[in-house]
Amino acid sequence: MSRLEPLDEALLTSDQKSLRDSVVGSRKGLGPDVWKSGPFGVWQHAPDLGMKALELGAQVRFATELDPQMREVAICCVGVHFKSKFEFEAHAAIAISEGIDSSYLDVLAEGGQPSWERELMITQKFTEELLQSTRVSDSTYGMMLNVVGSKGLVELVSTIGYYCLVSLTLNAFQVDLADSMIDRWPEET
Repeated sequence: MSRLEPLDEALLTSDQKSLRDSVVGSRKGLGPDVWKSGPFGVWQHAPDLGMKALELGAQVRFATELDPQMREVAICCVGVHFKSKFEFEAHAAIAISEGIDSSYLDVLAEGGQPSWERELMITQKFTEELLQSTRVSDSTYGMMLNVVGSKGLVELVSTIGYYCLVSLTLNAFQVDLADSMIDRWPEET
């Protein structure tokens, strides 16, 4: 059960309404109640910060030059690292819509190494190395740089960082999964 109660729609401040309208307008595929799900319902309690987080999220999700499959692999790796249930499930669905085989995501969720194509394997390695040791080896850095270039590397690290914020937010406030989502880590609360 989520640690924060959903805010009463009738009592939202103008800033909270503005955040809600921005979320609903930018995340059309997730339905009209998206602002109550994921980190958005949490950020309703601090709408000024929530609006900035929403802007950064839109930038890393919709306005980078990263290959969509690479972006989603990185995001799913972040979800696995933090065992962030909602984050992983939301982005696993997006990854599948981008053409990633769901069985690969199952392996990833179990902590394994899927049989990705080379670019996705490097993306997983880079993301996991950064998350586990807060650094990236010269070898891994060089491989990723060769795949995405310097701009893509900045975009990738920024995407990883943003989804760390999202995952930590979801975990700290124990945001519930949507009814349609699988709880891959039921022992984690």
